[in-house]
Amino acid sequence: MEEVLGGIEDWKKKRNAVILAHNYQRAEVQEAADFCGDSLELARKAARLDADVIVFCGVDFMAETAAMLAPDRTVLMPDAHATCPMAQMADEDDVTAAARKHGARVLTYVNSTAAVKAVSDLCCTSANAVRMLDRLEGPVLFVPDRYLGTWAAAQTRREDVILWNGFCPTHAAIRASDLRAARARHPKAFVMAHPECRPEVTADADAVLSTGGMVRAAAEEAAEEFIVATETGLIARLERENPHKRFHAANSDAVCPSMKATTLEAVLDALKEMRHAVTVDESVAAAAVKAIEAML
Repeated sequence: MEEVLGGIEDWKKKRNAVILAHNYQRAEVQEAADFCGDSLELARKAARLDADVIVFCGVDFMAETAAMLAPDRTVLMPDAHATCPMAQMADEDDVTAAARKHGARVLTYVNSTAAVKAVSDLCCTSANAVRMLDRLEGPVLFVPDRYLGTWAAAQTRREDVILWNGFCPTHAAIRASDLRAARARHPKAFVMAHPECRPEVTADADAVLSTGGMVRAAAEEAAEEFIVATETGLIARLERENPHKRFHAANSDAVCPSMKATTLEAVLDALKEMRHAVTVDESVAAAAVKAIEAML
């Protein structure tokens, strides 16, 4: 492990590289990263970085977004097979046809392909979905996560939101019964749920937050104990930054295989070999960036 970490540091300097890691990554990958965050935080960071190379430890759509926001830099994915299943649930042609059918504007969650972003009016993350929904008038087609769309529509009391039938399999695996069981075990715990969770889960939580919001809540809430209803990788960061507090997964099986695909060895190999560079077709990127930058 120490040899690999030392190699990563050496190659980072040689490549003038920065490592970004999503909050769901393996604990050791998070610790090796220069910056950890949620989708919104990492998108902003990618757009502003002063580096020649960005090593993106996450899934495909995140690396695509970084490549589009930093076109003059090389973006590497340590594991080329780290794909987001939710992003694959929406196709640009189907989204365009549905928007025309309903006469709707398209609000697309960043957990989507660059091609889908390119046919969208605006993008959002779980941290700003409510605010972005408020910016669009008339019928809105929310793509691709039906659970985030349901939650955002409820917060804005909108009845003109058309939901795409996509979802995150990892978050959908967390059930209301999991929360009830966790509360029974930890009755004093503060319950945080991600808005990608099922409505019956978010309805039973003390707060519905993005992973970035959960990081802030863990530090700011008076509670000493937390139940966390999201992908379990976040708990490593919460524990690292709040060693005096306790964190419990609502469902310990809520693990995203794609998020765990990246290893330290893969990060080192990516830097050494400049492996798995991410590119996006220029015409697609030009259209997609408009929707992303409008969000940022």
